[in-house]
Amino acid sequence: MSGAGTALITGATAGIGAAFARQLAARGYDLVLVARDRDRLEALAVDLRGRHAVDAEALAADLSGDDGVERVAARITDSAELALLVNNAGFGTTGALASAPVDVQERMLRLHVLAPMRLTRAALPGLIARGRGAVVNVSSVASFLYGAGSVNYCATKAYLTTFSEGLGAELAGTGVQVQALCPGFTRTEFHQRIGPAAGDHPGWMWLTADAVVRASLAQLDRRGPVICVPGLLYKTLVAVVRLLPRRAIGALTGREYRRM
Repeated sequence: MSGAGTALITGATAGIGAAFARQLAARGYDLVLVARDRDRLEALAVDLRGRHAVDAEALAADLSGDDGVERVAARITDSAELALLVNNAGFGTTGALASAPVDVQERMLRLHVLAPMRLTRAALPGLIARGRGAVVNVSSVASFLYGAGSVNYCATKAYLTTFSEGLGAELAGTGVQVQALCPGFTRTEFHQRIGPAAGDHPGWMWLTADAVVRASLAQLDRRGPVICVPGLLYKTLVAVVRLLPRRAIGALTGREYRRM
């Protein structure tokens, strides 16, 4: 992808979102950075403007609520130079649904499902009219699984992957790409926020946010398939999972949940 135009990134203050911001700024993209924490957004915007001489706008918004989504969607609609939308904002939880706080689970569904759909809908008319650009939906290897203790996380990520695949079929021939970026364990604040147990995996299983973004952008550069799974380990895992009966996946993830 060339560096002409503007990229809007949600969840831009840390992890994969911040890695997208850094790498796209290095490619010459102007940026609209979206997250809830205005101070962190402003600090990132100042840093990227200084390092790469690009425009970087901080747009504070909570995408788990209608007001925030509508403000960001309006900003997308107003941008005649939008070339890339990265729907990255998200979070995870652990624990049984029966005892989970309802408001947190509802927030997850709004953030992982409704917000990406509405922002993508806002971006598509302009992208299609210009005949170029892309939408990246940051999903997860978890989208190919289902598991006790993370029922809504897996379900919402499965939506993002399937949504991207269907949208890719709709956009065929328009010049506009869509990608479902499906990383495995990645060292970001995401796992720190869930709790110590979420990071209790061998070091060889972990990706870096920069490596995940490099894989995403490289696949867009070569106009590759909709689904992008960074890393040989996780490519192999997804290939194996797709061959397993669905019941076997439930047995494996259920056993792991009972050990926690």
